[in-house]
Amino acid sequence: MDLTMKNFPVFLLVLLLPLLASCDEKQVYIVYLGEHSGERTYNEIEENHHSYLFSVKETVEDAKSSLIYSYKSSINGFAALLTPDEASKLSEIEEVVSVLRSHPTKYSLQTTRSWEFAGLQEGSKGFHLKKEDLLLKSRYGKNIIVCGQNQKASVMKGWDPYPSSWKGICQSGDAFNSSNCNKKIIGARYYIKGYEAYYGPLNRTLDYRSPRDKDGHGTHTASTVGGRRVHNVSALGGFARGTASGGAPLVRLAIYKVCWAIPSQGKEDGNTCFMEDMLAAMDDAIADGVDVLSISIGTKDPIPFNEDSIAVGALHAIKKNIVVACSAGNSGPTPATLSNPAPWIITVGASSVDRKFLAPVVLGNGMQIAGQTVTPYKLEKKMYPLVYAAQIVNPDVTKNISGQCLPGSLSPKAAKGKIVLCLRGNGSRVGKGLEVKRAGGIGYILGNSRANGAEEAADAHFLPATSINYENALKMLNYINSTKTPMAYIAPAKTVLDSKPAPFMAAFTSRGPSTISPDILKPDITAPGLNILAAWSEASSPSKLDQDHRVVKYNILSGTSMSCPHIGAASALLKAIHPSWSSAAIRSALITSAGLINNVGKPITDVSGKPADPFQFGSGHFSPTKAADPGLVYDASYTDYLLFLCSIGVKNLDSSFKCPIKPPSPTNLNYPSLAIPKLKGNATVVRSVTNVGSSKSVYFIKVKPPPGFSVKVSPSILVFKHVGQKKRFTITIKANGVNTGIQKDKYAFGWYTWFDGIHVVRSPIAVSVA
Repeated sequence: MDLTMKNFPVFLLVLLLPLLASCDEKQVYIVYLGEHSGERTYNEIEENHHSYLFSVKETVEDAKSSLIYSYKSSINGFAALLTPDEASKLSEIEEVVSVLRSHPTKYSLQTTRSWEFAGLQEGSKGFHLKKEDLLLKSRYGKNIIVCGQNQKASVMKGWDPYPSSWKGICQSGDAFNSSNCNKKIIGARYYIKGYEAYYGPLNRTLDYRSPRDKDGHGTHTASTVGGRRVHNVSALGGFARGTASGGAPLVRLAIYKVCWAIPSQGKEDGNTCFMEDMLAAMDDAIADGVDVLSISIGTKDPIPFNEDSIAVGALHAIKKNIVVACSAGNSGPTPATLSNPAPWIITVGASSVDRKFLAPVVLGNGMQIAGQTVTPYKLEKKMYPLVYAAQIVNPDVTKNISGQCLPGSLSPKAAKGKIVLCLRGNGSRVGKGLEVKRAGGIGYILGNSRANGAEEAADAHFLPATSINYENALKMLNYINSTKTPMAYIAPAKTVLDSKPAPFMAAFTSRGPSTISPDILKPDITAPGLNILAAWSEASSPSKLDQDHRVVKYNILSGTSMSCPHIGAASALLKAIHPSWSSAAIRSALITSAGLINNVGKPITDVSGKPADPFQFGSGHFSPTKAADPGLVYDASYTDYLLFLCSIGVKNLDSSFKCPIKPPSPTNLNYPSLAIPKLKGNATVVRSVTNVGSSKSVYFIKVKPPPGFSVKVSPSILVFKHVGQKKRFTITIKANGVNTGIQKDKYAFGWYTWFDGIHVVRSPIAVSVA
């Protein structure tokens, strides 16, 4: 996808990174003071932040030199090098809301035919859209501003001037200057002070000290949001050939680079994002005038809201009515692992599209085993000796990792000329193939572990290769172990469209329930995140391995990093159609219009074919066209989120707001889904919907209660007389009895739906008993 564009709304895609020190040394801490009153100039704000440091430092010079960031726009606070004792003293000052120590591994990027599958693509032979279609209605997201990382972008001719709301800059640095910005990429900044405070000066062979992308992740996610239509593109080897486009091809892009390569670690293992750098980026993005923040960053472990820089920054963004979409994380299939669970964030899971890259394995006994790959290399059509990696390892390799083809583990004498089966576990998928090639193997089969299940990763390997699921890996191992001379052949891969069933949930996508706020059902929604083709930085190889010197313009990646910008783009389109809608209304429209049925007419499943549930897909698979006309929306204000925080004991994220003595229950936040953990007897919650459909309409309720529970909605009919009218209703949930077989703390799922004959406004329910 080309990142040039014409008259698109600006979309903000934020990527962030880490920090290091022993407990006896100075470390970076974030001192959070709430938000600004608007009465001070930037110089006065910085002087105020210096005054806090003066109170704990021995000299004025030490105080000034210790300041890393002064957050001056929306977020009030600063990042500074402090000793633990100095941080403790600052935390005791009355105006200080919190003092948080930065950590280098807390945040990371979430990487592991989508728009056509989502029903949002133009005709393949030109523009065949009807005037009611979403792309035309939204003018392709024209003049909406989204944040994202960049690649080279050509100068745009015929585009409108920058939107009047845009206040950002184009920051110069390595291989990047103001001429690299244009009417598509209208702003670019980078944030590295926290990273360098921990690691020291950036190794510029690993990354550009500028907004330019040397990794590929930012280019991929930005082009998914807003890349222009480009014909006849493909991944390495010609796979997925066709026309590529971002979801909102006329949006404007603003680049905020916050994630950086980790020293002494392979780039294939991911980058790191420091919380102080992220907060600075989000503070600038809010002041710059972005409309949407798309943040493909998450945490390894759930973090309380008041300790989570993304949640804090997003709350400030919401006050300015900026839509914030974030990755749910890649820690699945383990339950309760999701990132970014704040209710003011759209939390996005990952699912498949209807495209596969089939490369089956034919065994010597005639059995054919399904596999996937995007390797461009092919075997001569004949049978080859097949071995399991553990059978040909060097003597010093321990048994527990002997089947994983780790660097230096295979014996060249034993591997030469053979196809080698390697199992997933430690090490990178492409790196395992590199080890097979080093040892002289002729081909490589990647077998899934139990945790990876039926998910088949499509990678650009260094030799003929394919990936097989866990069940087939066991079959292949059984064949190898039961056959005197096992043989195999890997067929050349081919791109197959309209594969079924689709979508299904990716194994890696993080699951609910939220451990931080179990009263909010998360994730919110799912979007394509498995084997996604998008633009790539030519400064990075397709595998990111040091040994890989291949250059590509487009690459296939997987992760909730890939699904998040789909929702970012959809949000930009909705923002263009409905500029007066709140961020909560846009989230509601996406959630209540999402789909539950795959392309064979059955409920969405996980990768193994088992029924998926709302802790995997939230409300379902996104449907941007339906979201443009949702009928009803569940709206919420900045104050509503502060009251929600009060109800869960977080009382100081906005120091100007005083919690009521008895805040409302957290379940009463006006959210378009419903979660009730540890139900005792029964519970009644309140919701309110706003009519955004026909001026005069009547909605009826339909309920599918969670098994073992009864659900009553009152009133059961809502009558609207004009657009913008609000109606309240209650939902009462009750366990059906003490001997219904409901397991303690085990969730059951259901739905309640408002419908008027045109609109279907569906909300998921998750409930457990105490």
